[in-house]
Amino acid sequence: MLQQLLELVRRKNIFRWNLKRVEIKLIAVILYYAGISFRKTSKFLRDFERFSHESLRLWYHKIANLFASASKNRRCVAIDETKIKIGDEYWYIWAAIDVDTWEILGIMVTKWRTSIDVIKFVKEILRYCKNRPIIKTDRGPWYRWSLQRLGLKHEYETFGERNAIESWFNILKSRLKRFWKRFPSNASKESVESWIAAFITLYNLEVRIS
Repeated sequence: MLQQLLELVRRKNIFRWNLKRVEIKLIAVILYYAGISFRKTSKFLRDFERFSHESLRLWYHKIANLFASASKNRRCVAIDETKIKIGDEYWYIWAAIDVDTWEILGIMVTKWRTSIDVIKFVKEILRYCKNRPIIKTDRGPWYRWSLQRLGLKHEYETFGERNAIESWFNILKSRLKRFWKRFPSNASKESVESWIAAFITLYNLEVRIS
């Protein structure tokens, strides 16, 4: 995983001022992704390179810039949303997964769940599909009209292939619970999206090499 991440980082040149070795930055990011806190990771690696937990936080968010999915034919995509807390307010994370590869194709954070949100999100997901895949969802009332309007084949499903997106949300929530029951109150919608995009970048890379 480290080698593949190193190649991506060098190709996109996201660490332009390399006062610290890129390899150490990426090892630190991977350890944080695995569940070790920013502070503990910086202490764990201080014999190799000294850096602050704030530096690691910034490095982790830069990984979000690597998020990209290939545009290709996709048989079936599952979409779902789940509720999270940012401070004392509830928000929703939308996510889409290729049920054959388990690759996450995108996320979106919104305050509400509406048909307009579905249209906006699905249009973004279709950028990574050369065809028009089957879309599987639960029975949320915001899906049917929106997907019909987009001319997509839509199937309701409680279990089966839609379990892929439910399983991924469990992975995400399990990771979040390591440190917070919620995102901190000073977190913005944009910073939450950046954190999750970095998490997805690393998750997708792990899926591709597994």
